[in-house]
Amino acid sequence: MIPVKSTSTTEAEPARSQLLREGRSWQRELLEAVTDVDELLRLVALDPSDIRTAVEPSADFPLRVPRPYIARMGRGDPDDPLLRQVLPTSRETEPAIGYGFDPLGEAAAVVDAGILRKYDGRALVIATGSCAVHCRYCFRRHFPYADHRQDRRFESIAALRRDSTIREVILSGGDPLMLTDAHLARLLAELGSIDHVARIRIHTRVPVVIPQRVTPALTETLANLPQRVVVVLHFNHPNEIDRDCATSLTGLRRFTLLNQSVLLRGVNDDAHTLVELSERLFGAGLLPYYLHMPDAVAGTAHFDVSQRRAVALHRQIQARLPGYLVPRLVREVPGGNAKELVIDDG
Repeated sequence: MIPVKSTSTTEAEPARSQLLREGRSWQRELLEAVTDVDELLRLVALDPSDIRTAVEPSADFPLRVPRPYIARMGRGDPDDPLLRQVLPTSRETEPAIGYGFDPLGEAAAVVDAGILRKYDGRALVIATGSCAVHCRYCFRRHFPYADHRQDRRFESIAALRRDSTIREVILSGGDPLMLTDAHLARLLAELGSIDHVARIRIHTRVPVVIPQRVTPALTETLANLPQRVVVVLHFNHPNEIDRDCATSLTGLRRFTLLNQSVLLRGVNDDAHTLVELSERLFGAGLLPYYLHMPDAVAGTAHFDVSQRRAVALHRQIQARLPGYLVPRLVREVPGGNAKELVIDDG
């Protein structure tokens, strides 16, 4: 059982549990997500003057935060690590050398609409351009999703059928669990019929911010696939794993569950937080998989953590955790044939 964190956010736990007992659907949570900065600050008991850098975001990457996620934020705390991940600030508009719109060179990896080939034996499918939450550090915040829509006949999947070297298909986005259970089932059925595909991997943050997304229909659809299923979730901070969230993940435990975190300045760049995150992840049935250096996407330089500090933090958590709870410290390099392990550069 995951212990409920002993912070001021516990005041919101009874309210959240009541919402779940009332049967609020994940679709309803999406519809009622907060899209106004002033409302977000009011819900966490902050005045706009408390965070002078808070701003209304640009129209091409607006604010979007589901209320179940807001309920885990500390009240009256302008430095809350969950709030920091979603609150637009004026720092996003500050230019930074080396930060661009396509930091991973993904445009060069496109082989068909919504299909990317970065690494040997694997292909990535942009299942949708939508996300349940707009994380301000998102590496695809400038991605041209309009050019990569999957049509209802999934015609671009033909590119995967033709290439027998593909052993694993990765569903990404946006977030693939933004699709309805029925739509997702149709897409997975197409992928499931490709004989040379041995594994299907789903990267998602929706169950983190809206636990109700783990429905019986979803888990049955995944269980009926002929391929092995891997679900990679995206928790960055132990406060994201409350009781309701951990309980909802039990429905996914029949699959391989991994977690990929991003190392973010002011959010999780201290050893105590990272150790607690790994402990809570394992308690919820996930193995820590990657601790990812932030990608150099325009508008996110204020989240950057230096390589030297990242390596020092990684050494500290290695000293305090068993090996299977220590995520690999990695970065993605444009054009590389794999994630690159981050080591001390001296």
